Amino acid sequence: MTETNAVEKRISVDSMEDMLALYGHFDQNMKTLEDELGVTVTQREGGVVIAGDPENVELAATVIEKLEEMIRRKEEIDRSRIRYAIELTREGNAQLISEIMGDVVLVTHRGKPIKCKTAGQKKYVNAIRKNTVVVAVGPAGTGKTYLAMAMAVVALKNKEVSRIILTRPAVEAGEKLGFLPGDLQNKVDPYLRPLYDALFEMIGTETYTRLQERGVIEVAPMAYMRGRTLNDAFIILDEAQNTTCEQMKMFLTRLGAGSKMVVNGDSTQVDLPDGKRSGLLDAVEILKDVPDIGVMQLTARDVVRHELVQNIINAYEKRAAKTAARKRENARK
Repeated sequence: MTETNAVEKRISVDSMEDMLALYGHFDQNMKTLEDELGVTVTQREGGVVIAGDPENVELAATVIEKLEEMIRRKEEIDRSRIRYAIELTREGNAQLISEIMGDVVLVTHRGKPIKCKTAGQKKYVNAIRKNTVVVAVGPAGTGKTYLAMAMAVVALKNKEVSRIILTRPAVEAGEKLGFLPGDLQNKVDPYLRPLYDALFEMIGTETYTRLQERGVIEVAPMAYMRGRTLNDAFIILDEAQNTTCEQMKMFLTRLGAGSKMVVNGDSTQVDLPDGKRSGLLDAVEILKDVPDIGVMQLTARDVVRHELVQNIINAYEKRAAKTAARKRENARK
């Protein structure tokens, strides 16, 4: 970029409080914007001035305006959300930033709004709203379980269902239930802990305990599902990549009248014995064209944990792609 084609654009910021939120801790938000777009952002009285290549200045200005909208709605801004906002703006989808961030799925018992943070998450939530059964595949940190739990709580509060049933297969790498101490409940509790944690955050420990005692919320290993018909319930199967094809068929056919079902998992974290096909992958293939069943694919772009999680997932995906290419090359020799 030469000085002759550099331009400046001024953006007004409503207050010093908004300015502090825009810049972030140690100015990391604006540093991220500068690094990603190759511009400079300078604070001036009543706003900021963006300087750089005309196209990138316009991109940065659009992103900052959208970030301001989020700040006015008291939403948190961080580097991962800024990067995602930049991606959407580059794709010509800047209008999705406000649309995605503005969709409140649930307000927790402490008053915290749970919202979609990516376009993939919004599609996932909409698929749950629209379909009786949703099968979602995606890497760790994409909010598959958390958002499904939030939708289940909403359905219960709206009296769309009379109970919530949460389940996981008790299969983990290198561990077997028989080697864990305690009775059956003690043995399966570690596998179900992420489900408990999400519920405690959303509705509070006391409410959870009261609803569990009344049978309104049930958290149980998948083995407890066999032989049952689950009516008038919101049913979530988590970590579904660790079901066998037979277990998946058994689970899906538990669906009863007035119920909704969400099945989710990560196809890269299958802990089944060698030679056992994942029931999740089987279900995606078999059910993709069945009416009233939504099949969702979330990606690394939808990761909302620490920004390093997205980088870790991308690194593993690159490694897997190289390994697959090497195997194809060896097969041709």
